[in-house]
Amino acid sequence: MSTEKTAAEALLPTYARFPLALVKGEGSWLWDDQGKKYLDFMSGIAVTNLGHAPARIKEALNKQLDELWHVSNLFQIPNQQEAGKLITDNSCGDAVFFCNSGAEANEAAIKLARRYQQLVKQNGRFEIITFEQSFHGRTLATLTATGQAKVKEGFAPLPGGFKTIPLNDYAVLESAISDQTAAVMLELVQAEGGIHPVDADYLNKLAALCKKEGILLIVDEIQTGMGRTGKLFAHEHYGIEPDIFTLAKGLGSGFPVGAMVAKEELREGFSAGSHGSTFGGTPIATAVVKATIETMVEENIPANAAKQGDYLMGQLREKLAGNSFVEEVRGLGLLVGIACKAPVGDIVVKAQNEGLLIITAGPNVLRLLPNLLVTNDEIDTAVQILVKLIDEAAAQ
Repeated sequence: MSTEKTAAEALLPTYARFPLALVKGEGSWLWDDQGKKYLDFMSGIAVTNLGHAPARIKEALNKQLDELWHVSNLFQIPNQQEAGKLITDNSCGDAVFFCNSGAEANEAAIKLARRYQQLVKQNGRFEIITFEQSFHGRTLATLTATGQAKVKEGFAPLPGGFKTIPLNDYAVLESAISDQTAAVMLELVQAEGGIHPVDADYLNKLAALCKKEGILLIVDEIQTGMGRTGKLFAHEHYGIEPDIFTLAKGLGSGFPVGAMVAKEELREGFSAGSHGSTFGGTPIATAVVKATIETMVEENIPANAAKQGDYLMGQLREKLAGNSFVEEVRGLGLLVGIACKAPVGDIVVKAQNEGLLIITAGPNVLRLLPNLLVTNDEIDTAVQILVKLIDEAAAQ
């Protein structure tokens, strides 16, 4: 029998946790177990897009908890069907597979791309092209797809069939494509990789090339989807229609759920028995998805994210202009990065002490992810704290 452990020691040390225990949330605010209040500009890493404990989502969840929690995907699940229809009615997609997380959604996208090419098109294609500094998940396939070496350390041998290339270099893309290429997979804003929006001209040429060569275009919308960038889905900014796109994070307003969305012609690729998930699309999860999407659409939340994102970036650019520590303020909607000339981990900790929760996107970038209903006053409070801390860093 193992020796007695503290509650914290009972967990594997897979996270470098801050010494905060957050116990209550409402709107843009969180409270820790000591009663201290924090302005949340992390949103659970782009998850609580409607703020903490939004009333409409809570009502839908409580109603479902009183009715039915789980059956099995061997039965019809009306909530799941209705949630899927809400996604397809409000996107370029035609068919949805529900799962539990972003990594699972991306795993499903990879599997569908390969199976469609090999069994439906019968061309034997299997290779997935991805991009440096991307992040697609922590399963063996999705960490292999990820363009960051740090997430792969110690997990060899990695699965074959992936090729990673630099982003925004069309000549390299052309040379990377072969008769084995099944799909190209990318984020339209590399969030974990430093808040880098893809170049619009490059993306449109990439999409045209995929269409010409019969290659599937997969857009990872795990962090950029559900209104975060100022559109319901980030690919709407660029006027493209991916063959497959993936969702999670903001899709469930804090309840764990993911989805892969595909074009109609790909339906044949996932025939009965070809893929599945015990907990994918439960009555509870899809009740939350329904309420989240209905709120997003009916209240035009993405437009508010665009407006507030412009205000946030405008305030940061104005008040940090000429700051010797700052290279650039960049982003799309309320996915915002402050790129700095040195590591910013200390600023994250100091911000917590000041009552502001933020996160990094790589060692030198501060990532700001407020909820999509954040107010001007809340933005002003966050900017005031950030400018003070960044000014202090510049003076050192």
